Amino acid sequence: MTKTKQHEAATIGGSSDEVEAAFYDALQNADLEKLMSCWGDEDEIVCIHPGGPRIIGLAAIRASFEAMFANGALQAHPERVIKLSSLTSAVHSVVERVEVMLPDGPQKAYTSTTNVYQRTAQGWKLVIHHASPGSPTELKDVSLPTQVLH
Repeated sequence: MTKTKQHEAATIGGSSDEVEAAFYDALQNADLEKLMSCWGDEDEIVCIHPGGPRIIGLAAIRASFEAMFANGALQAHPERVIKLSSLTSAVHSVVERVEVMLPDGPQKAYTSTTNVYQRTAQGWKLVIHHASPGSPTELKDVSLPTQVLH
């Protein structure tokens, strides 16, 4: 790893937002080292790719992204992020717009994704990434109006 990449990896983790931005940048650039620097190093970290099995642990997660990057970068763009956070954890509900190249040209798909971050001694780290199977059309949010109680 170059000194620039080492410095960049060391500085990721100032906030859950910074880790999320670095994670999606790494996906879009097929940068395995940057992507892995976003992850925590606990044995119980989890990644679920759309329609795939639960992948547990840093080595298995690294292998899954390494295999994915063998086909090139993944153009996944986070949209409509909803954040819940506390002093030591953050949960981001994201609609991912994924662009894929098919024989008849570029196509878009959308996934509902949950990213969970924990504050560690090394800064904020991704501990769960769960992306549901995609849809060729943009996913709509469902909510009911809140009632005001006085």
